Amino acid sequence: MHSETQTKDSISFEDFKAQVLEDYKIAATSRECSILGRREVLTGKAKFGIFGDGKELPQLAMAKAFKNGDFRSGYYRDQTFMMAINELSIQEFFAGLYADTDIENEPMSAGRQMGGHFTTHSLNKDGSWKNLIQQKNSSADISPTAGQMPRLLGLAQASKIYRHVEGIPSEKFSDNGNEVAWGTIGNASTSEGHFWETINAAGVLQVPLVMSVWDDEYGISVHARHQTTKESISEILKGFQRDQENHGYEILVVKGWDYVALVEAFEKASNIARTEHCPVLIHVTELTQPQGHSTSGSHERYKTEDRLNWEKEYDCNVKFREWIIENQFSTAEELDQIDKKIKRKVREGKREAWLSALAPVRKDHKELVKLLTKVAKNSPNKKTITEIKDKLAANKESIKKDIMSAARRVLRSLIGEDTPEKQELLEWTNKFALQSQEEYNSWLYEENDSKTQHVEPEYEPGAAEVDARIILRDNFDAIFGSRPETLIFGEDAGEIGDVNQGLEGLQAKYGELRVADVGIREATILGQGIGMALRGLRPIAEIQYLDYVMYALQTMSDDLSTLVYRTKGKQRAPLIVRTRGHRLEGIWHSGSQLGGLVHLLRGMYILVPRNMTKAAGFYNTLLDINTPALVIECLNGYRLKEKLPSNLGKLKTPIGVTETVRKGKDLTIVSYGSTLRIVEQTAQELQETGIDVEIIDVQSLLPFDLDHNIVKSVEKTNRLLVIDEDVPGGASAYIMQKILEEQDAYRFLDSKPQTLTAKEHRPAYATDGDYFSKPSSDDIFEKVYGIMHEVNPKKFPKLR
Repeated sequence: MHSETQTKDSISFEDFKAQVLEDYKIAATSRECSILGRREVLTGKAKFGIFGDGKELPQLAMAKAFKNGDFRSGYYRDQTFMMAINELSIQEFFAGLYADTDIENEPMSAGRQMGGHFTTHSLNKDGSWKNLIQQKNSSADISPTAGQMPRLLGLAQASKIYRHVEGIPSEKFSDNGNEVAWGTIGNASTSEGHFWETINAAGVLQVPLVMSVWDDEYGISVHARHQTTKESISEILKGFQRDQENHGYEILVVKGWDYVALVEAFEKASNIARTEHCPVLIHVTELTQPQGHSTSGSHERYKTEDRLNWEKEYDCNVKFREWIIENQFSTAEELDQIDKKIKRKVREGKREAWLSALAPVRKDHKELVKLLTKVAKNSPNKKTITEIKDKLAANKESIKKDIMSAARRVLRSLIGEDTPEKQELLEWTNKFALQSQEEYNSWLYEENDSKTQHVEPEYEPGAAEVDARIILRDNFDAIFGSRPETLIFGEDAGEIGDVNQGLEGLQAKYGELRVADVGIREATILGQGIGMALRGLRPIAEIQYLDYVMYALQTMSDDLSTLVYRTKGKQRAPLIVRTRGHRLEGIWHSGSQLGGLVHLLRGMYILVPRNMTKAAGFYNTLLDINTPALVIECLNGYRLKEKLPSNLGKLKTPIGVTETVRKGKDLTIVSYGSTLRIVEQTAQELQETGIDVEIIDVQSLLPFDLDHNIVKSVEKTNRLLVIDEDVPGGASAYIMQKILEEQDAYRFLDSKPQTLTAKEHRPAYATDGDYFSKPSSDDIFEKVYGIMHEVNPKKFPKLR
């Protein structure tokens, strides 16, 4: 179905006519898919539908300008575009609606996302990169409104990096930066902050980005007058228009039903962005939405009769048909015949997709019914089992849930029985559960990553004690000197070498593109990193303080941390997010909101090194694997003294491995980050009172203690205290669940396991505010002493 980039002026009339008719077929096919897709939802075969009807013509024009190596970061209505670049077939469209879990049938997400969310595969089965410049690429869509915008910026910036930074291996990723990143968004979504942040950043960075706004005047039921000043995104962005004195945007406005104007506009945008690396905004106006926003409601409820009549007249497919007939490319009768063939073809494709999705389920259904018949034959609970079996057998369109639930309910009826039939059913159920786990629960993390190595820091005799920031700086120097694909960027990261001087002098050495300052815009800092990582670079995105991660949290949670999962391992973005946090004595500069991050960022690693040597080792380790990660350096640790290792750039801190920093016999204390130093200090004071504590540094919250070393300590001490500076029930509760439940440490406890955390409020300002808000050495001492008082009140009399 692919439509090549050609214009009427450059080819013969017959060739142009053939191209126009091919475009008509794609548009008609896409529209028929939308119509039948809605019916499939309303009849219950599909769960929910959101379609691209009314947007077909501009997407065809965009497809003509889209070249191999380009990337799309788009909107869940772009089905026509995906069909036009040969990355979405009729069967695949319906397989997405039916949530087919076979990635060969449903290559967009293997049923993990609803239909309308598109992707292409960047990775081979062995996890190696495909040649991205030999294919057309789409980054994996997400549903959150405007969530595609931050990543779009990074996809475009990658072309700038590949064009201007020498020495990067680019054979599979870029042809001298000639690739364009194409964004699409609905007009109502331009109200979101992510849109504005990205538009501003792209104008500042001057990257090859083409942003298309599909404007049908509504955001679900809300008209543009409630969405956008002047009811026009192009009008209010006129200040971004470039001129002879200033960089900016090229802004184009085109009607969404005008085929020739659309083709010319998208071709112009492509040429400008591709050659000049100037961003372009295309405002596509006068579009329609023939079936309304989605299958959840009808647009007749909120559109006037005049508007509905106008939409029928100015439907882009209707206008395209009229234009074809007027220009004698075809007759009405010929187009009617094309429409009939397409309707038949779409129905056939829908049927094939349905049968393919059902085939494995029907096989499992048949097997289980047969098994349950055997089980029921000699069971004392024959009546109950037969009722479950008959109900399942009667449901000819059972889903996997129905099958698994029936098997599990029958197993309940077999409690106390020991027969070959029960064993066979048990084995079948376990096998089905494993199969389902692979289909629905796999690829949360990069499964092609090998276990990380541990390379200890090495020291020359008489190694100098230096400010810890020097270790980070020199380690980054070693990274950038040996890995040309690496780069770092963030607020104050460039000229001054970050606020704590961990990048001192590196911009002068490696250039403004590899060690870069950016504006105060955390969401798009993350987006830069995601997009560049999707294109083979190894970016490190710096968020100045952990508190500011909140601005980027939606992008990290909905996009970065879910990418591998929602593509079932077919795309990756191995971004490292660098930040600093923990204690600094103030509400907004002492972030320790780890409990929230741990739960919102599953799919990423969260690493909490206690010093800069450990942090340096984490950066080196992460650059050898492909899972994205958040590294939180200790904010109050940059000026503390640490020995200078001689193997910077090579030392590696293993991920998911704890470290016992002090051995003891009376109680196990588990902590991390800045708090660990206070724990170590307090341990000496406790020793003077006869209490010998063992201290374990978590180091890595996600993943957590893969070797289960903490339970070994608890088995020895029989007591457990978890200390951190998050709120009560935050990261400490997560750690406790891991130790007690996953590691079964409850078996070895002689005392109640306890936590010591910060107060529920954010820390008050200044030293006194910190002392009364977060765990202090005195708090730790009294908490440990209190536990030991309960154990032996005679030896440890009540303290207060």
